[in-house]
Amino acid sequence: MKNMKKIMAMLFASVMLVSLAGCGKSGLAGASAENKADEGVEVYENEDGTYTYEGRIGSTMKTQWFNFTINDAYYTKDAIGGYTPSDGNVLVVVDMTVKNTFSQSIDMYTYDFQLQWNDDADDAYSFPVETSEKVLDDQFDDEYTLKVDKEASGCYIFEAPEGNEDFSVSYLEYDENDNEGDLFFVYFSADEK
Repeated sequence: MKNMKKIMAMLFASVMLVSLAGCGKSGLAGASAENKADEGVEVYENEDGTYTYEGRIGSTMKTQWFNFTINDAYYTKDAIGGYTPSDGNVLVVVDMTVKNTFSQSIDMYTYDFQLQWNDDADDAYSFPVETSEKVLDDQFDDEYTLKVDKEASGCYIFEAPEGNEDFSVSYLEYDENDNEGDLFFVYFSADEK
């Protein structure tokens, strides 16, 4: 099952992270699935009582600490602002909006989001590329603070193997106390630019 492989990749990646958005929160007992699901978002209950949410471009994904919406996405074989993809890869640019819905400012990190593509390989995912300087004017910083009730819009740039057009971006709720929560996927097809 491809979703299970994606979930396992997310869980593996989350173990490597020291902390994510939501620092200071002591658990993930959040809103009910009905309150977190935007219209058009499919919800699946997992065996451990958490939920998996699946949306599309334009869907608002409501996590414990913030909402995020994928506004648009495309891929290119060309370099962007001096950043060149590795041989056999393309750059996937994902435009999104993130809004803090938590009661405190939250720190956001490059590794909060992950890109997956349709492939049977266990490593069919990547995190946003980290660059010493922004290669797009609206590229998200590697780390930034999102204040209460504020939103930020920008782009994340990922690398993926050439030949893929169908992708998903995911986010796993995870806090500094090793509590895992709900998992969010936004599925889309990207056009070449």
